[in-house]
Amino acid sequence: MTDLAAPLTRSADATRPSARRRRPSGLAQLWGKARLPMRIYLALFALVLVISILAPLLAPYDPNAQTLLARLKPPVGLDRASPDHLLGTDQLGRDMLSRTLHGLQLTMVIALVGSFISLIIGVALGVVAGYARGPLGTAIMAIVDIQIAVPFTLIALLVIAVFGNSLPVLIAVIGVAGWETYARVVRAQVLSVSAMPFVEAATAAGASHWRILVKHVLPNVASPIIVVWTMTFSQVILLESSLSFLGLGVQPPTATLGSMVGMGRDYLASSAWIAVVPSLVIMFVSLLVLLIGDWLRDALDVKLK
Repeated sequence: MTDLAAPLTRSADATRPSARRRRPSGLAQLWGKARLPMRIYLALFALVLVISILAPLLAPYDPNAQTLLARLKPPVGLDRASPDHLLGTDQLGRDMLSRTLHGLQLTMVIALVGSFISLIIGVALGVVAGYARGPLGTAIMAIVDIQIAVPFTLIALLVIAVFGNSLPVLIAVIGVAGWETYARVVRAQVLSVSAMPFVEAATAAGASHWRILVKHVLPNVASPIIVVWTMTFSQVILLESSLSFLGLGVQPPTATLGSMVGMGRDYLASSAWIAVVPSLVIMFVSLLVLLIGDWLRDALDVKLK
C-alpha cells in the first residue's frame, strides 16, 4: 500500500509547482480583462513613455537652436512648408518636432515625480488619519479641508514668488497639489478595512500596529490608490501646463508643453501650429491617462466582480 501510494503522492506534488507557475500575475490578469480598444490605449501610453524617454535620440535638431531664416515655417502639407521641419518652426526658427519631444519628456518627468510626491504625502496622512483616528486624525482631515477650500493656484503663486520658479520648486509645488484626494480616499478605505474581522483577529493575536498596516491594511487599499493616481495624473499634467502657460513654470529657452503653448498664443492668428501642436500632445496624453484610469476603476472594483 505504501509503495503504491508513494508514486501517486510524488506525481501530485510534481504537478503543484507547475500549476503555480501557470497562474497569471496581476498584470497578466489585468491585460486579460482588457478589451481591444483598451489594449490599444495601453500600448499608446507605453509608446508615449518610450518616446519621452528617447526624446534626445529621436529629436532631429537641438530644441534651442535658432535659425531665423527658417522662422515660422508651417508643418509639412501646408504652403511654404520645409521638408526639413515636419511640424514646422516657431517664431525663432526652432524646430517644433524637436521642441515637442523634449517638452514631452520634461512635462512627463515633472508630472511623474510630482504625482508620486503627492501620492506619498496623501497616502501617509490618509493611513494615519484612518488608523490612528482621535485628535490626530481630526487634525489631518482639518488640513485636508483647508487644502480643498483654498484655491491651489494662489498657493502656487505664493510659493513661486517666495522661492523662485526653478525646476525643483515647480516639482515641489506640483507634489503638494492633489495630496488631499489621496488622503480622503485612503482614510475612508482604512476605516473600512480596519473594521474587518481579519484585522481584529490580528490585533487580538498581538500583532504590532506596523505589521497590521503592512500586512493587512495597505494591500487592501492598494487598488484604490492606483485608480486615484491614474485619475489625477492627467490633472497634474494640466497643472504643469497651466503654470508654464502663465510663465510660472520652467523658464525659456527650456521647453515644456505648457510653455510652448504660452509662447504660441501671440501667433494663433498667423502661425497657429506653434500653440496647436503642443496643445494636441497635452490633450492626447491626458485623454489616454483618463481612459486608462476609468478602466482601472472598473477592473479593480471588487463590487463589480
